[in-house]
Amino acid sequence: MAGVNAGYRIRPMTEFDVPAVMDLERAVFPDDAWTEGMVRSELAEPSRHYFVACRSDHRGDGGEGEGPVVAYAGLRAVPPQGDVQTIAVDRRWWGRGIGRALLTELLGHAYSRGVDEVFLEVRSDNPRAQELYRRFGFTEIGVRRRYYREGVDALVMRCQEPAAAIAGTHGGEQGEALEFGDAADGDDGSGEEEKA
Repeated sequence: MAGVNAGYRIRPMTEFDVPAVMDLERAVFPDDAWTEGMVRSELAEPSRHYFVACRSDHRGDGGEGEGPVVAYAGLRAVPPQGDVQTIAVDRRWWGRGIGRALLTELLGHAYSRGVDEVFLEVRSDNPRAQELYRRFGFTEIGVRRRYYREGVDALVMRCQEPAAAIAGTHGGEQGEALEFGDAADGDDGSGEEEKA
């Protein structure tokens, strides 16, 4: 599924991406940022699958080069279950469908590894992210009280059919903005960020 979309390319994350991912991690999640050790540990786990979205830059020679990391996402896959670990998109790249494409990548990866149901936690004060997940077939199954550092609850959601979720959303087609972001941040509803 990894490929080129409108101005960006999704590919598997490597150790070389860690510094850029850490910069993005601290910018998107200033209060809950993972440490570099945690990111490297996640990347080294066989059950973890991380992807980055890199800016797709056009070179003067007519070819295409790869620009900086603008987003990343992770999946824990231990069949028959999986968990969305994190999705984060550089604020300057909100509204381009990158988060939606990353979620599609994670669900496709989960399905290809024999995962029948995927779980995630989403902030209770982030209705736009909740709506996106519902469009991908996630349903609310519980609440984790005061899960986030500032005391915000987490809604636990589950998708029981990853393949059907991808088909039902046309594989995260371009043109429809992903709707993550904090409802109180005043953005236009096209922001993308969520941390499991």
